[in-house]
Amino acid sequence: MRLKLLSCKVLQREISLLMAQSGHFIDVTYIRQDFHNTPQLLNTFLQEEINKLDGGSDNYTCAEPFDAILLGYGLCSNAVTGLKSARYRMVIPKAHDCITFLLGSREAYDDHFNNNPGTYWYSTGWVENVKMPSKTRLEEIRAEYIETYGEENAQFLMEMEHNWVKDYHTAGFIHWKGINSDYARLFTKESALSLKWDYRQYEGTSGYLENFLNGSWDTDNFLILEPGQTAEQSYTEQVIKIKQ
Repeated sequence: MRLKLLSCKVLQREISLLMAQSGHFIDVTYIRQDFHNTPQLLNTFLQEEINKLDGGSDNYTCAEPFDAILLGYGLCSNAVTGLKSARYRMVIPKAHDCITFLLGSREAYDDHFNNNPGTYWYSTGWVENVKMPSKTRLEEIRAEYIETYGEENAQFLMEMEHNWVKDYHTAGFIHWKGINSDYARLFTKESALSLKWDYRQYEGTSGYLENFLNGSWDTDNFLILEPGQTAEQSYTEQVIKIKQ
C-alpha cells in the first residue's frame, strides 16, 4: 500500500524505526508537539494538511494516489474529531494519547494508569521535543516570571507552579528496544531527583504502532473513516467512533 502518515513529532524515532521495516510505502509528515497546547489549532492544521492531500498538492512524493491517510495521534483533547477527507480513507488509532502507542496496547495503558496513578510519562521523543518537568524547566519558568512580573510576583507564581507537581510522584520512562535512549533516560532520572519523584523504567512494545503502519487495522484498535466521514469522541473504552 501507499500510505500518508501525519504524526506528532514525539513519535519520530519509534515510527522511523518501524517504517524502515515496513513493506509498504509510507510518506510521513511530522508535526510539532506544541500544537497540542491548543487542540483546536492542531485540528485546523491537520485539516489543512488533509485538504492538500485531497487536492493532490502533496502527491509529488508518490507516483500514484495514496491508499489511506494515517493519523498518528490519539484523541488528544479532541484534536482528531471532525477531521475528514473527501478523497481518502483515514485511519485513526482508538487511543487517548501517544502513551498507548509507546506502551503497546490500550490494555497496557489502562493497566498502568489504574495501578500506577501519579506517573508523569517520559520517552526519548518527549524529552527531545518538549520542555519536560525538570530542574532546568523550572529555572526557565522562574526567569520568565521574574522578567515579566518581577521577583515578588514570580515567587508567588512559582508556588502555584509547584502545586501541579504534587499531583505526581513518579517519573515513568518508556524505553523501546532498538532506540538509543541513554540521554533521555539520564535526563528523566535527574528530573525525578530534582522534583523529588521516584524514577521507574517501563519497557514499551511496538505492537500497536506496527499494526498501524502495516495495515493491520482491526476494528477494536483502529477507526477507519471512508471519504466524507468524520470521528467523534465515544465516551467508551473505544475512545472514538464514526459520527452519525
